[in-house]
Amino acid sequence: MKKSIWLTPVNLEEINRRGKETLSEHLKIEFVDLSPDSLSAQMPIGKEVLQPMGVLHGGASCALAETVGSAAANYCVDQKKQVCVGLDININHLRAVRSGNITATARPLHLGRTTQVWEIKIENEEGKLVSAARLTMAVLDKK
Repeated sequence: MKKSIWLTPVNLEEINRRGKETLSEHLKIEFVDLSPDSLSAQMPIGKEVLQPMGVLHGGASCALAETVGSAAANYCVDQKKQVCVGLDININHLRAVRSGNITATARPLHLGRTTQVWEIKIENEEGKLVSAARLTMAVLDKK
């Protein structure tokens, strides 16, 4: 069994509760899976996340990627002492999506003392890769 990366106790109900009245709620992002080394969330493809050509807007998939990676990052630190904030995100859009749900899964590439780097893969309902993102987070001490 893999060693857990989570330093702060984590469960899906708590993560979803923290997203209330935020962009996550507006985009209907729901955290759906948690493993010892990954976190996943789904987002439905509705009119609010489409661009004028009728396909998923790249900004919406980027928001999903950052939401999942940022949430995961903050459970890999002691939340009483530290907080993680985004420094950089890049994303490649590989396949158009017009309907259904997409699922983003975040896994760490690096969990350092002052930075974290996360890989987030977004897949369609058939398991085909839609987007691939890399998110860099700063680990800050709380004052």
